[in-house]
Amino acid sequence: MELHGTTGAHTPPKQASNFWETVRFVAISIIIVFAFRTFVAQPFIVSGESMVPTFLDGEYLIVDEVSYRFKEPKRDDVIIMRYPLDTKTFFIKRIIGLPGETLEFNGSAITITPQNGDNPINLAEPYVVHAGNDFFSVTLGSDEYFVLGDNRSASSDSRRWGALPAKNIVGRPFVRLFPFSTFSWFPGTAIAH
Repeated sequence: MELHGTTGAHTPPKQASNFWETVRFVAISIIIVFAFRTFVAQPFIVSGESMVPTFLDGEYLIVDEVSYRFKEPKRDDVIIMRYPLDTKTFFIKRIIGLPGETLEFNGSAITITPQNGDNPINLAEPYVVHAGNDFFSVTLGSDEYFVLGDNRSASSDSRRWGALPAKNIVGRPFVRLFPFSTFSWFPGTAIAH
C-alpha cells in the first residue's frame, strides 16, 4: 500500500507568512516607540539664548517625562515646560519658586519665604548670567511654580507671563546628546537650596 502525503496542501505559502511577520514586527515597533516618546522620554532641541551658559542654542536633549510623576520638582531643577500662553510651544527654564512660597525681587537679589513660615532664603544663583534688575513680590498658588532663564536679560519667563501651572511641566533634561563635546547626564543640575 502506498501513502500519498499532502505536504503543503493546507499550509500557507512561506512568502505570505514572512510578510505578515514583518508587518506585525513593524506595528509593534511603532507602538513601542510611540509609547516611549509620549510617556517616557522625547527629544528636545534648545532654541534661543535664555539659558546661556547652561544650555546653548542648538543643543540636543533627551527629556525625562517620568520622574515628576513620582516626585515633586525642586528648586533649581531645569525643566522643559509648555508655555502657558501657547501650550504648543515648549520652553526650557529653571525652577526658582515652589508652590505656596513668596518671592521678593530686589534688584538682582531674590529672597524666598517658604510656605511653612521658615526663615527666608536668600537665593544663591551661580548659574545666572546678566542678573535682572527687578523690583516686585509674588506669592505662588498651591500648584504654581516660578521659573526663570539663567540668562535673565534674554529670557521670557515668569517675570513676564506669571507663574507656571504644575500641569505645564513636561519633564527635565536627562541627557545632553549633542554637540558630543558637551555630552552629560542630567545637565544643568544645581545644588538645591
